[in-house]
Amino acid sequence: MPLDIRELPAPLDAELVERLRTVDFPTLGHYLEEGFCHPGLQRVAGRGKLVGRAVTVRTTATDSTMLHHAAGLVGPGDVVVVDTGGDRRHAPLGEVLANALAARGAAGVVVDGLATDVDALREVGLPVYAFGRSALTTKLHGLADGSLCAPVICGGVPVHPGDLVLGDANGVIIAPAGRLAAVLEDAIDDDAQEPALVAEVRRGAPLGSLTGATDMLRGLGAFD
Repeated sequence: MPLDIRELPAPLDAELVERLRTVDFPTLGHYLEEGFCHPGLQRVAGRGKLVGRAVTVRTTATDSTMLHHAAGLVGPGDVVVVDTGGDRRHAPLGEVLANALAARGAAGVVVDGLATDVDALREVGLPVYAFGRSALTTKLHGLADGSLCAPVICGGVPVHPGDLVLGDANGVIIAPAGRLAAVLEDAIDDDAQEPALVAEVRRGAPLGSLTGATDMLRGLGAFD
C-alpha cells in the first residue's frame, strides 16, 4: 500500500473524557459487544486508567519510519494506535519511542504487535499495551508504505483516528466517542449500585435472585 499521511483528528470532548475516567471499564462490557480488543493485547508498562484520542499509525513488519514521524506530532492526551500489519516478530516500540511520546504528553500507546525494552518502558511509566515482547526490533528502512491518521485494525477492532481509547489492567477498548457516550451514564449507575449488590451477596443472598437471573430461568420453564 502507498504512503497515506492525513491530518490529526479533532479534539475529544473534555467532559466526556473526564466522565469516562470515573467508570469501571468492564462495566461497559454489560452494554457493548464491539470495540473490545483481543484479550491477548495486554498492558506491559504503566499503571491506572488510560483514556485518550486515537492517533493511528500503520507500519510494515520491519519498518517503523512512520511511527518515528508520528512521535513528533502527537500531543497531550493522544494514544498512538499502531497497526503492524499482523507482524508478531518485530517490536516497533521501545525505550526511545516511549520517551519521545512521553515528552510530547501522549497518554499511551497500543501496539497490535510487540514491544521491547520492557524494563525501560516501565521506568518511563507511559501506558503501553502489546501482544508481548521481543528483542527483534523494526528498522528505519524508509519504505514507501505506511499511514498516519488513516483507519487501521488493532486487536481485531477497526480503529478510526479520533476514536476513544480506554485501557486498564483488563485490556483495551477502542470505539467512537458517540458509541461510548450512549452507554456511559447507565454504566456509571451500575457502578454506583454494585457495592450494595456485593454486600447482599456477602450476606448470603442468592445472586440469581438479586439480578433476576433465577426469574428468567423460571420464565423459560426451567423449574417446571
